[in-house]
Amino acid sequence: MELGLIGLGKMGFNMAERLRQGGHKVVGFDFNAEAVGKLTATGSVGVQSLEDLAKNLKAPRAIWIMVPAGDPVDQTIAKLEPFMQKGDIFIDGGNSNYKDSQRRHAQLTPKGFQFVDVGTSGGIWGLKEGYSMMVGGDKEPVEHLRPIFETLAPAKDKGWGHVGPSGAGHFVKMVHNGIEYGLMQSYAEGFSIMKHKEPLQLDLTQIAQIWQYGSVVRSWLLDLTADALAKNPQLEGLDAYVSDSGEGRWTVFEAIDLNVSAPVITESLIRRLRSREDNNFSDRMLAIMRNEFGGHAVKKST
Repeated sequence: MELGLIGLGKMGFNMAERLRQGGHKVVGFDFNAEAVGKLTATGSVGVQSLEDLAKNLKAPRAIWIMVPAGDPVDQTIAKLEPFMQKGDIFIDGGNSNYKDSQRRHAQLTPKGFQFVDVGTSGGIWGLKEGYSMMVGGDKEPVEHLRPIFETLAPAKDKGWGHVGPSGAGHFVKMVHNGIEYGLMQSYAEGFSIMKHKEPLQLDLTQIAQIWQYGSVVRSWLLDLTADALAKNPQLEGLDAYVSDSGEGRWTVFEAIDLNVSAPVITESLIRRLRSREDNNFSDRMLAIMRNEFGGHAVKKST
């Protein structure tokens, strides 16, 4: 099967390579000419424009968009539309808000196009391990794309599925990432507790490796943590700054709207926000209040 791919970052490039190895023709475009050249060097087809992308694909075309969420997706679709025909499929495989995906589906279907939203997990490991894909959209285009999903997934019948109508794929991926926030925060807090128990001189790398086998807390995330600790046990040279790409926030907003209690995901998001504050004002406020009502000592900055 043929697939157009827009966005040849690390994940997009690895997806293209997995598809090529699976026998699919991949035509890729990126505004970075070096990335296009790299794709061509691996045996896929790299092109220099969106028009060339469409010209190199047989109808009905299927084009997978891997660009940052928000306006870049809308701009990409708008620029691509003039080169597309009725029946062609737009696929958004990035981390878009599910409401945006529902809107795009509603805008494109009256024009004769089809739109599929794919929440995609796997990151830089997808080439080797396969990708987990949560697919939203109409049944017809999803079934047409089945060979693509089966190739990208860890196995034909594992790691992917049509989870619901338009927007469902990105909604499920949003919650997936919210859960990921909570898992990461729990591991971070647990290892921090052990790190601070200095009299026991605990080897965190060893403990992570022990937990990888037979433990109820074993996971792929723990495997990656164990590998990271083995490379840098003291986390030297790292700033305590944790970014977020939006899905955790959206998950918290949905929980509030649905009257669902989600304290772990919410707190993990708050901790990420706090990690970005130099000389945290909230903590300094707490210190000065304790000093005022109880005469507790305040540590002065030097």
